[in-house]
Amino acid sequence: MFFLTKAPIWIAAVLVVLITVASMFGPVLVRRRLGLEWLRTNNEVAGFKFATVGVIYAVLLGFAVITVWDKFTEAETTVSLEAGAAATVFRLANGIDAEASSALRAGITGYLRAAITQDWPAMQLGRGSPEATRALGATYTALLRYQPTDLKGAALMTELLHQLDLVTQARRARVVMSAGIVPGIVWAVLFGGALITIGFTFLFGTKNLYAQAIMTGALSILIFSALLVIIAIDHPFAGSVSVESEPLAAVLSELGSDRNP
Repeated sequence: MFFLTKAPIWIAAVLVVLITVASMFGPVLVRRRLGLEWLRTNNEVAGFKFATVGVIYAVLLGFAVITVWDKFTEAETTVSLEAGAAATVFRLANGIDAEASSALRAGITGYLRAAITQDWPAMQLGRGSPEATRALGATYTALLRYQPTDLKGAALMTELLHQLDLVTQARRARVVMSAGIVPGIVWAVLFGGALITIGFTFLFGTKNLYAQAIMTGALSILIFSALLVIIAIDHPFAGSVSVESEPLAAVLSELGSDRNP
């Protein structure tokens, strides 16, 4: 479903409308082929089974929506934590000697710029950027060249490594999430369940065929709108609804590091 995630949201919305309209013809076609009286005999059994199928599918669909929404929120939090850790590294660098401080500030600046300009476009394709990986490695190299000479320096070194590790963990987490949240087997079950649930409405026999078609359309638009939500945020860093790099850009702007590479 990655191609739909990357597509403009209006394209997915048009697909939902087209599928809904198509589903409304289902009861009409089945009625013409099987007849009202034959369908009426199935109402009681079909109604019982439809209630069971509907509940099972509603639970599955609701669980999928909640899961992807939680992951999307987690992606936003991860980027904020990464920005916070990077800002902390930048500030703590003021406590070490001038040469090491300059190298470390330049390293974290280069990493933030690479993350914004290289990582985000790469994550839209579900992967990380080699340039950002190298920039992060260069930041570690700059920090590890610092040799503490007192207890204060040792404490700063420990905390700097800890904060840089938090940056690394946050980056790894967002790169992993960029590949998608919903596995292929779950997509198959979601769309298969949608077809089964909507198809069940074709087997009812009501006197007012137009009302039945409208009810089928309403059910269809509800189900596929929920699927649209899942598709839109399944890849948190791609598509019209995505997590942006503003927190990282804000660190560069607030600390003035974009003027002091």
